[in-house]
Amino acid sequence: MLSHFVEILRNNPEIALFLVLCIGYAVGQIRFGPIQLGGICGTLIAALIVGQLGIRLDDSVKNVFFMLFIFALGYAGGPQFFANLDAKGLRLGLLCLVEVVVVLALVLGATVLLSLDRGTAAGLMAGAATESAVVGTATDAISKLALSPADIAQLQANVVTAYSITYVFGLIAIVVVTSQVFPLLLRVDLRAEADKLWKTMGGGADDPAAASATPEMVGRVFRVTVGRGRSVGELTSILGRQASIERVVRDGQSLAVAPDVRLRVGDRVLAIGRRSALVNVGELLGPEFADTAAFDTVVETTEVVANRREWFGRGLRMLENALPSAVQVIGVARDGHAMPLLNDLTLQRGDVLQLYGPAPEVASAIAQIGDRVIASTRSNISFAAAGILLGVFIGGFSAKIGGIPFSLGTGGGALLTGLAFGWYQSKHPHRLSVPADALALMKDLGLATFIACVGLASGPQALALIQKFGIALPLVGIAVAVVPASISLFVGHRLLKLEAPVLLGAIAGQQCSTPALSAVQNAAGNATPLLGYTITYAISNVVLPLMGPLIVALAGLVQHAK
Repeated sequence: MLSHFVEILRNNPEIALFLVLCIGYAVGQIRFGPIQLGGICGTLIAALIVGQLGIRLDDSVKNVFFMLFIFALGYAGGPQFFANLDAKGLRLGLLCLVEVVVVLALVLGATVLLSLDRGTAAGLMAGAATESAVVGTATDAISKLALSPADIAQLQANVVTAYSITYVFGLIAIVVVTSQVFPLLLRVDLRAEADKLWKTMGGGADDPAAASATPEMVGRVFRVTVGRGRSVGELTSILGRQASIERVVRDGQSLAVAPDVRLRVGDRVLAIGRRSALVNVGELLGPEFADTAAFDTVVETTEVVANRREWFGRGLRMLENALPSAVQVIGVARDGHAMPLLNDLTLQRGDVLQLYGPAPEVASAIAQIGDRVIASTRSNISFAAAGILLGVFIGGFSAKIGGIPFSLGTGGGALLTGLAFGWYQSKHPHRLSVPADALALMKDLGLATFIACVGLASGPQALALIQKFGIALPLVGIAVAVVPASISLFVGHRLLKLEAPVLLGAIAGQQCSTPALSAVQNAAGNATPLLGYTITYAISNVVLPLMGPLIVALAGLVQHAK
């Protein structure tokens, strides 16, 4: 029975592929406290185990899915990557520079001390830095080395095995140090510091966690009794930007809403705004009125991408003050992360703002901010295919660095064109391109399939590498994860003078570690770590994959020098 099943897998490797994806993602969802391996690491472990049966897919499958992943990675991160190439972004980008330089130095040191081959060195870097994309760019670079097919296969297998070993230990290490150890070294109460920062930046809620959620917008109709004699302007001043008076009906006729209009007994008033702001409006006007048939004001919730240069680097409160009073900003998303709604939140190109209010006023606000986000499920396949094609072409060029041929490879080329195409799309959001959900599928399925393919091919060689290095690789992996983070802690605290929540979020971002961010946010009690994370994540998520070919070249140089 078992032998028959194995024979089916060998004859139909596509069945093995989906079996590995199914098992891997199921294992990856298991949570151990704050630690969760994730679908990619789970898929790799499952692939290495199933790969012991000698199952292999055609290399073209691996290459196609990797190009889909790496292009989508660049495309999704392009807007934020270029948005962070300003003074503030480059300031936090110093932490990303620390990450790259220190990781390269540590990996090259381990290459010398442990006599690592180029594949193991690249896998060590990918795993300890928890950047899965390095696996792809490194294996692509290895495939172009002037070696025999057997040697290339062995080196590529070592990339995958070293990654799988060091990823687990690197992930656990960075989660623990950022959320538990570093606050102790800083001698701060992280929750108190996050709460202080929240209030300093204009967070008005007593519970920052609650304030970070999308506010509930409602409309209420009131019959004027105690509010007789009050003017619309007076009410607007009392309500501030939390709510607005949208319509006044008197004797069945709608009045033009103007600041000098004074209310009379029996008038019916429509107020729109945040629920919390409308709770006490009845004390100002009178009882709530149930019959809303006369109030046909159309309100809408829509998304707009910020691409008007005058708002870049400005605070959210400044933008809100410039918008029509009836329009509320109820959400800000950056690189897929919901940002905290703070008055001093600095806006960047590509931020997606969610607006709520009457349709005419919302249309006016959109014109002030940027362009309406087109909610479409259609993908411009021609646009994406052209980007990948151009990336493959660019990746074919090579240059000599220190006498060693170096090229971006198809992975690095597709990453760069993805950045450029994604940036172009952010500048022209009204043009049909690749929706966010489609990009997410391209990234997840592309990387998972690539990892499954290389894991299946590497299965037979994995045990040999584990036996050769034993516990040395996990220990080095922990060092490669912790040392650059510790140096960044010193640089961020002493030199950059960053607030503790922002600094710890930025360290999680330089490592591209979403689990570390989640752990830091849980320890902080609010979303302020995102203020640092989104900047360093956007930079590292582009720079680290490009280090795959570089570490292969440098490790080869070290080997030849010995």
